[in-house]
Formats: sequence, structure tokens, C-alpha cells
Amino acid sequence: MVSPEELVVKTLGTCRIDSPLSHLLAPRERSYYNVDEEDRVLFDDTASAVAARGSLEKLPGFEPGGPRRKIFFDPSKTRAGIVTCGGLCPGFNDVIRGIVMELHFLYGVRKIYGFCNGYQGFVAKYQRPVLDLTPQYVTSIHEQGGTILGSSRGKQDPEEIVDCLERLGINILFVIGGDGTLRGAHAIAEEVANRGIKISVVGIPKTIDNDISFIDQSFGFQTAFSEAGPVIRAAHVEAKAAPNGVGLVKLMGRHSGFIACYASLAHNDANFVLIPEVPFALDGPKGFLAVLKKRIEQSGHAVIVVAEGAGQDLMAATNRTDASGNVRFGDIGAFLKEKIAESFAADGLELNLKYFDPSYSIRSVRANPFDSVYCLRLAHNAVHAAMAGKTDVVVSRWHGRFVLVPIPLAVRDRHCVDPNGDLWLSVLESTGQPTFR
Repeated sequence: MVSPEELVVKTLGTCRIDSPLSHLLAPRERSYYNVDEEDRVLFDDTASAVAARGSLEKLPGFEPGGPRRKIFFDPSKTRAGIVTCGGLCPGFNDVIRGIVMELHFLYGVRKIYGFCNGYQGFVAKYQRPVLDLTPQYVTSIHEQGGTILGSSRGKQDPEEIVDCLERLGINILFVIGGDGTLRGAHAIAEEVANRGIKISVVGIPKTIDNDISFIDQSFGFQTAFSEAGPVIRAAHVEAKAAPNGVGLVKLMGRHSGFIACYASLAHNDANFVLIPEVPFALDGPKGFLAVLKKRIEQSGHAVIVVAEGAGQDLMAATNRTDASGNVRFGDIGAFLKEKIAESFAADGLELNLKYFDPSYSIRSVRANPFDSVYCLRLAHNAVHAAMAGKTDVVVSRWHGRFVLVPIPLAVRDRHCVDPNGDLWLSVLESTGQPTFR
């Protein structure tokens, strides 16, 4: 459960400066499509959930995104910084470009810094350059994948980061990244608060896995599953072309199987979808291998889509971590490939298995049109929030509306596929697969 208190957004102070966007707001009236800044976007979206809360005062709601009539920072005296962190994701450059263009042309902010290679860019020992992000510099960057700022993983000392912000006179920091990055942003905001200085820290949620809580959908996710779809189709073509053909596709998704689910539904060629949220048995009469053989016997081929975090309980733990402290998972794709081959060989069955792993090629492409629009609107809302003095907050979309989510709440839990929800039900309906138990 979420309480109203957990949804309160921190602010640096009273907004006293007329916004340069005030003329755009004057004719707008409150409607289904426009939530006034004093209103709230309700957390709950069902009658039963609302009824369980009781009174209106107990109904939690998000502060809406969008421009304010009054802002906290004087644009003529404001300096902003942008940093991108974590693994690559389609749309990084779209967000960077959107922030720069909105700050420069709509608000009149003329000094925007780009910090290179994630949080390392703030720390003196790494000697990373600081870029001057002008409209001319970013005008075409959305046409390419990756991030012009570069990225990195791992924590850095928030004190050193804030030292850097103070030296450069930065008033606003935009942090683009996933849950680990947002935890770092929260630590920066706390250090800023401890020093009693006025620096806004605003996050834009980046995760190709779509696993950040209280966000309808993260940018880059739609591009990712769209790019994965043709790979699944290719696996299907390969599987059908050979006797006892099996196409095995491994997709991203450490803790959440959204890419595997959506990519499979998009082309409807998968016969089995394996995700981290739904454990499965490998052996036994109802295990995956037995069901796979039955499928091959009946239809002559099969397509398997597996998320990288699925079936980790079936493999020996690696006991290794990456720079961000994440446990290094075993390779479920290679594991399944080996186990399927061994099982078919033990039964004297012919097998023609083709293995596909498009993970890195998917995350490095440019954003598709949907994600490009979404990235631009996230950037706009991040700028609006920052100029209004909001801090320790991440921009999100909830029930179709842009809202502001306190970072501690956004990183409290992980967004996962609900095994009892309608998405997984659609996957089961599409594949016809059993529970493998």
C-alpha cells in the first residue's frame, strides 16, 4: 500500500518568478486531458481500491507534471547539468536533446553542461571532459543510438559530485538512468539538502527492462520489444525449416520479463515464454524438457523465448557482481541450449537447434517514433519540474498522465510481471504452454 505522505514531492522553496510559459497556460482549463497543478492524479484506478481507502483524504495521489505559472529558478541565472548512467537504451539522446531544447528555447537557460561517462564525470580522478550542450551541438543526436555523453556503472561519492556541482555553479541536475542511477540521484539530493544549498535533482527513468515501479512504461522499452520481434520471427523460420527444429531466443530482463512477454505477443510466433517471475521445472513428466519434446512430436518444431533472469535457480550461483553491485547471472540461454541437446540425445531424437541472442544490438539502436515522442515529453516534464524547484523526484507517466514520483518511492520495489495478471494470461493464451510443474 502507498500512503498520501509517500507521494509528497520535495521542493526547494516558494515559486515567485513568472514562468516564460505562462502565456501557454492562460487559456487551458481543467479537463480529462489537463490536470491542474493543484490537483492530484489518483494512485488507485479501480472502484474497489478507492473504496478500501475510505475517505477522500486518505486517497493517495501523484503531483501532476507539466509547466507551472510560477517557477523557482531565474532562467537568466540558471545553470543545468545532464548525466546518463547505466547500460545503453534506445532514447538516451532523444531525452538529452529534449532537455537542452526546452531549457534553451522555452525557458531561456543558456548554460547547460553534459557530464561524460555517468557519475564518473563529476569525480576529479577520472578526468572526464565536461561538454557545453548547445542546441547546435544536440540538434541531430536523436538520429543515432547510444548516448553522446557516454555512460558507466558503479557508485561514486555524492560529496564529490556535489562539490563539482558547486564549483560549476549548477542549479539543476538531470539524471537519466535506472534504479541504481536513481538511488545515486537520491544520495546526491540528500547531500545537497545536508549542505543547505538550492540544487534541484530530477530523474528521468531509463530501463530497457521496464522494471522501475510507479511508471507505466519506461522509455526505450517499446523500441526494445519491437526490435526483438523480428528475431523471434527469424527463429520461427529457422525452426520450421528443419526436422525437429527449435529456435531459442534469449532477451533482456534480469528480474522482469516484460520484453520477453511483449515481443512474443507482438509476433505471436513463440510456443514457450520463460520469465524470472514464473519459476519452472526442467525435468520430470511435467517439466519443460518433457513438454518441449511433446510439442516437437506433435508439430515438428518449437520456438522458445527466455528472459535472461529466468531459471537462475536451475544453475549454480556465480557469486560475482558487476560494478553496480548487481549479481552476475548465469547464462540461461547457453544453459537451456546444452540441456535441450543433452535431453534429445539421451532419447535418441534428432535436434536442429538455432540460438539467438540479440541483447546488445537491441539496446544500441535509435528510438522508434513512439519512444522518440515519449522521450521528448519526459524531457519537457523533467524541465518543468526542475524549473519549479522540485527535487529528489523522477518524472513518470501513471494512468496515461505525466506525474512526479519521489525517488525513494520509485526505487522501493521492482516493477515485475504479475503471474496472476492480464499480461501473463495473454502470454499463456498465446502460447498454450502449461506451468511446467
